[in-house]
Amino acid sequence: MTEQPLLWIGFNLFVLAMLAVDLGVFHRTAHAVTFRESVAWTCIWVVLALLFNLGIWHFSGSQKALQFFTGYLIEKSLSVDNVFVFALLFSYFAVPATYQHKVLFWGILGALVMRAIMIVLGAALIAKFAWIIYVFGGFLILTGIKMIVKREEEIHPERNPVVKAFKKLMPVTADYRQDRFFVREDGVRKATPLFVVLLLVEISDVIFAVDSIPAIFAVTTDPFIVYTSNVFAILGLRSLYFALAGVMDKFHYLKIGLGVVLTFVGVKMILAHTAWKIDTLISLGVIVLILLASVVMSLLRPKRRVLPAVSAQPLA
Repeated sequence: MTEQPLLWIGFNLFVLAMLAVDLGVFHRTAHAVTFRESVAWTCIWVVLALLFNLGIWHFSGSQKALQFFTGYLIEKSLSVDNVFVFALLFSYFAVPATYQHKVLFWGILGALVMRAIMIVLGAALIAKFAWIIYVFGGFLILTGIKMIVKREEEIHPERNPVVKAFKKLMPVTADYRQDRFFVREDGVRKATPLFVVLLLVEISDVIFAVDSIPAIFAVTTDPFIVYTSNVFAILGLRSLYFALAGVMDKFHYLKIGLGVVLTFVGVKMILAHTAWKIDTLISLGVIVLILLASVVMSLLRPKRRVLPAVSAQPLA
């Protein structure tokens, strides 16, 4: 599959067509995305991913299909952290609900490009330096343990060094200019707070991709499977945000569960070329059980303390 350029071209054309339909038809006019709409789009993206997985099963066999599904599940699970950060950023900068979809649309479009580059680089590294897989495995284990033991911290977007550097390069308006990212005022081109939020969304995705992409390489080193499973998970991230943003705090054990998943995947990666190699089907079962257990524990033991509200901050 990796060596068939028509597959790559066809898949990317399909992705671009779906994005064009999303923005040009269903979201041509800026509006607040409703819960019902977000659930509908979440289901659409999940169904498309499963149909694509059936195509892989038919043309490339059950093993490739299982690798795709496992990679998709891992990426979808890890994207929960992205949802939390999106919610925090939108709350912190008081982004009107009407404009949030546009930010996520362009943010995820940029994420697809950056992840494609990272996947190509990762595949090239593994192909040239086979030992790098143990580095990835060790990194995932350390990241997983950190997620398990680290307590929640307040995030201060205004202290981000990239945002500080950007504001030195280009002036930023004090408030929003409808859904525009840039405006020209008094002959000076300025960015709006909406673009600053978009910049932070892109930065957060790069940070999360450093964890998620090596995790999928633990399942398969086939670049096409890694790329397509990643893309399908990312494409459904916007609708997942609008569906889950209001209830994210209820699943407080999920972050620990994701840490356990990353640790397990890191161990799987390290054992990949040993007699204790973990089968993909077993990996899938373990990951599903971990995620289900963290969700059930969250529901059985609700969070008692209340997180402090995040107030909107001026940019100028």
